Amino acid sequence: MSDNKITVGISQGDINGIGLEVILKTFLEPGISEICTPVLFSSQKTVSYYRKVLGLEEFNFHPIKDFSQLNAKKVNVFVCYEEEVNIEMGKPSDVGGKYAAISLEKAAEALLANKVDVLLTAPINKHTIKSSTFNFVGHTDYLAHKLNGKPLMLLCTLNGLRVALATDHIPLKDVASKITSEVITQKLDVLYNTLKRDFNISKPKIAVLGLNPHAGDNGVIGDEEKNSIKPAIDNYKGNKLIYGPYSADSFFGSDAYKQFDGILAMYHDQGLIPFKTLAFNEGINFTAGLNFVRTSPDHGTAFEIAGKNIANEQSFKNALYLALDIYKNRKLYDEVNANPLAFANIKKER
Repeated sequence: MSDNKITVGISQGDINGIGLEVILKTFLEPGISEICTPVLFSSQKTVSYYRKVLGLEEFNFHPIKDFSQLNAKKVNVFVCYEEEVNIEMGKPSDVGGKYAAISLEKAAEALLANKVDVLLTAPINKHTIKSSTFNFVGHTDYLAHKLNGKPLMLLCTLNGLRVALATDHIPLKDVASKITSEVITQKLDVLYNTLKRDFNISKPKIAVLGLNPHAGDNGVIGDEEKNSIKPAIDNYKGNKLIYGPYSADSFFGSDAYKQFDGILAMYHDQGLIPFKTLAFNEGINFTAGLNFVRTSPDHGTAFEIAGKNIANEQSFKNALYLALDIYKNRKLYDEVNANPLAFANIKKER
């Protein structure tokens, strides 16, 4: 790792999607190399191909095969594979999935070995990446297996909107059976702790959404709120600022979300539809609850625009900024809690 700057490991995502386009555009911005040392897990040939096709010849990179060769002033490309790869921009393929998995696995290994400080992942295709050697639904499942912790999908913006998911990539028909007091409690614990440690919020205020229309209407429209969600919330009374369950249909439209530091939604679309409506092109996916920092843009591979040089890199860029912020916040939080008296004395001296 670099002594002075945060070293960012970047997985290339699906080589047929927009991942490499938004990566190259992000690290073309002047000043980015001043705040971090990027390491893209890819190959010279793949990056050179994209640079040429997109007309981004001014993008310069430093190929390495070992971290002893790391250049803190340049975009480093850690060569994961040497062979020529058949890139078909805009077309999902097994080849795209294979090299997305290779890049992700190498980046995760570097993270575990402390060769990089944080992990920033470009979008993958959940269908093509699955294979006999990579049998995971997506990034979150893979990282839960590879890294320590209890993962929580948390969608964020840099200006404070944070929506977590009690359940994520499961069929809608299975959601209700997964909503138990134990699940809600575990997710709330992770959310509360990440708001304190990773976002530097001393007393987080959290809203919990109901599962059913009108949050069940006191059991008239379903009983998950009464039997599972409300009991979990009540367990925190007097200790933590956790409120709900709120009716999801009006919660965002009424601007109620602005009164909270974090929101726990019950299922994927309940949280992501309003989030992406409010924050499309700028949202970030953060995997809370891990012992390592991992972020990604909140969009997918966007095959329909791949190779057209029109992809918006703002979400990816925001994911980079958030990863850097969380890494710093977490480091400071751990230092303070390891030696609270020393930090109390420093404050007095000031």
